[in-house]
Amino acid sequence: MPRVVVLTNPTSGKGRAARVRDEALPRFHGAGWQTTALTSRSADDALDLARVAAAERPDVLAVCGGDGMVNIAMQALAGTGVPLGILPAGTGNDFARYFDVPLGDPAAAASRIVHATTRTVDLARIGERYFGGVLAAGFDAVVNERANRMRWPRGQMRYNLATLAELRVFQPLKYLLELDGEERSVEAMLVAVGNGPSFGGGLRITHGAELDDGLLDVVLIKPLSRRELVRTYPKLFDGSHVNHPQYEHHRVKRVTVACAGIVGYADGERFGPLPLTVEAIPGALAVRA
Repeated sequence: MPRVVVLTNPTSGKGRAARVRDEALPRFHGAGWQTTALTSRSADDALDLARVAAAERPDVLAVCGGDGMVNIAMQALAGTGVPLGILPAGTGNDFARYFDVPLGDPAAAASRIVHATTRTVDLARIGERYFGGVLAAGFDAVVNERANRMRWPRGQMRYNLATLAELRVFQPLKYLLELDGEERSVEAMLVAVGNGPSFGGGLRITHGAELDDGLLDVVLIKPLSRRELVRTYPKLFDGSHVNHPQYEHHRVKRVTVACAGIVGYADGERFGPLPLTVEAIPGALAVRA
């Protein structure tokens, strides 16, 4: 009998995660899966529960929450071979989007876990901490900080409003990059380091990034006027910004990003002030999706 451990962050999506869990569990039961449901009280508690669950070697550790909850599971599952399952219940749900996991349909997401095969993908690592999506390290990070302080609205509109608010005051930043050992000094609006292609609920900043190529996609958006940045922003939803003359793209195994006064965010989580060094870790995570 297959066994799934379902780990829930009850605060994700302002309580939506608990409802998602309650709709998903009957699908596992109906498919004959043995289920264990765990509820975390904090981020630290969730990590402890995920590590204990991974040590018991279930067939799947399914997390019910947003990208932050998925990121916590990555810390416990990286290198173990225990597959991650995703029951999306957050704001952005970008990692779920990478695998076309149904959003807003918990039963369908659970069925995906039951019937899917397991895929092995890369992770990115900063120190001892992993992420699966995109490191935001510029205008995007400043927007993320503002969006995280906002209580309203929910979903993508929160990032859109935060973007408009920051546009009024934002200036290009001076970066020092080290790309696979080659140093580069550059002015840019942002630098993004992608293991996956999107962040912020579907903004495809590192469009074209592949989850299993063993490489990081480093994207620079060089200085733009505020008007041009506003015009370019909608193109992030379909990846057509890659044709803009101020777009620059590198694929590397390791990158260091330095810029004064900027805090790096990845998977919606605060990773700390720059400089940060990111390296690709091939085949680090199994995902059942």
